[in-house]
Amino acid sequence: MSKAFVFPGQGAQVIGMGRDLAQAYSEAMAVFDEVDDALGEKLSALIWEGEQDALTLTQNAQPALMATSLAAMRALEAEGVKVTDAAFVAGHSLGEYSALAAAGALSVADAARLLRIRGRAMQEAVPVGVGAMAALLGLDFATAQTVAQEAAQGQVCQAANDNDPGQVVVSGHKAAVERAVEIAKSKGAKRAMILPVSAPFHCALMQPAAEVMRAALADVTMHAPAVPLVANVRADAVSDPDLIRALLVEQVTGSVRWRESVLWMADKGVTDCWEVGAGKALSGMIRRIAREIECRAIGTPQDVAAATAAPN
Repeated sequence: MSKAFVFPGQGAQVIGMGRDLAQAYSEAMAVFDEVDDALGEKLSALIWEGEQDALTLTQNAQPALMATSLAAMRALEAEGVKVTDAAFVAGHSLGEYSALAAAGALSVADAARLLRIRGRAMQEAVPVGVGAMAALLGLDFATAQTVAQEAAQGQVCQAANDNDPGQVVVSGHKAAVERAVEIAKSKGAKRAMILPVSAPFHCALMQPAAEVMRAALADVTMHAPAVPLVANVRADAVSDPDLIRALLVEQVTGSVRWRESVLWMADKGVTDCWEVGAGKALSGMIRRIAREIECRAIGTPQDVAAATAAPN
């Protein structure tokens, strides 16, 4: 049996996430304290007792989700599960930072600061209302790419997230993305809908944010991860710190190749994926991509107990 730890991206955030872990494990609480200290504010209070709208702001959601993932990882470690028990780590978009922190490539404090910078930079890269994202359901990736190319008409429209065999997200100028929704329907999409996001992530419009991250990442200590990272933009494993740094910059404007990443891990013998942090979105995607992979979501003390009681 070969395992991978996978870490969720934006959209999984919910008020109260990680609170039970922090109450049950001092190691989990220490993560939230470390993130609060790194950001100079009580992000934990927002996560546990704040308003969903405030938590959903990109600059808050990104470090908050990382903190919750790392708290869950620390709880697993307290029960004897080590990151090196996995063959690979992977994360969906911001989840790559969680994966790298879990694998010791980044400190929790640096990951929190980078994600706060990343969230702000992505939000500020495009004025509100100029960009949009849409989910195209029931089309394969090649067809979705064709839809995006047809819809562009001189504007930006790109396949941003290749999530699973029937879900591709496109991103770009609002008018182009709206065209993509109509074209997708004409090509047989089961559903095509504009997503409630605040910016057009993972497309060329994010280039200003990529430059901000290039500068921010240049100033951060990056170690080789304890286990290889399956990188979003390459869909294969990397361990070299300088390459990881470059790929995190590329990832801001590049596609999240999640479907290919999961298939690559399955091909390398991964039989179990543990989704560490908030929600179960990645588990659902993985089941649709590679039915043979067993998925387990770990976001509560009960999940930790069940995972560590089961034979590994």
